[in-house]
Amino acid sequence: MANRPDDAADAGRRMRADARRNRARILAAAEEVFAEKGESASTEEVAARAGVAIGTVFRHFPTKRDLLAAIMKELRTRLLAEAAALSAHTDPATAFFDFFAFLVERAARVRTVLGLLDAEGMGIEPGDQIRALQQVVGELLEAAQRAGAVRPDVAIDEVMAILTATCQGALHGAWDDDLRRRTLNVVFDGLRPRP
Repeated sequence: MANRPDDAADAGRRMRADARRNRARILAAAEEVFAEKGESASTEEVAARAGVAIGTVFRHFPTKRDLLAAIMKELRTRLLAEAAALSAHTDPATAFFDFFAFLVERAARVRTVLGLLDAEGMGIEPGDQIRALQQVVGELLEAAQRAGAVRPDVAIDEVMAILTATCQGALHGAWDDDLRRRTLNVVFDGLRPRP
């Protein structure tokens, strides 16, 4: 029996879905591999971690530079999705602090990726990425202030300055989990209402 046109269209959609899944697995694996191995990470290690052939990696990302840029784009998308999820499903009294901590943790994880992009002449300032999130952070801040979890005299520009500085510290200081947690506790104590 001959294939119908609908069968070909279904096969095309399945292939596109498979390609999207492969791309997502490659990006997730690349972020992990670069975070763990640093600049010595190879595309072969990314392919192995993602469970795909090296040719699949190159089909999606012809150069290492393309892969690194895609990691940063994916991170920005993930940050916005995380903010939306926290806004929708988390108590406003904790959503602001959870997102702040998430941003600082992400900054520490992409340290190698940013360094490699800079070496490729495609430097991305983490502050630029943070400023792009200002509206989302502002919404979380206002909700936290309405809930009484953040001092009412704290303004968004102050929060963005603190957030940028903290992310820069985590990024360039290669903070471990303990230092990041202790630093965030100090910052958060300063943002909470005084008794």
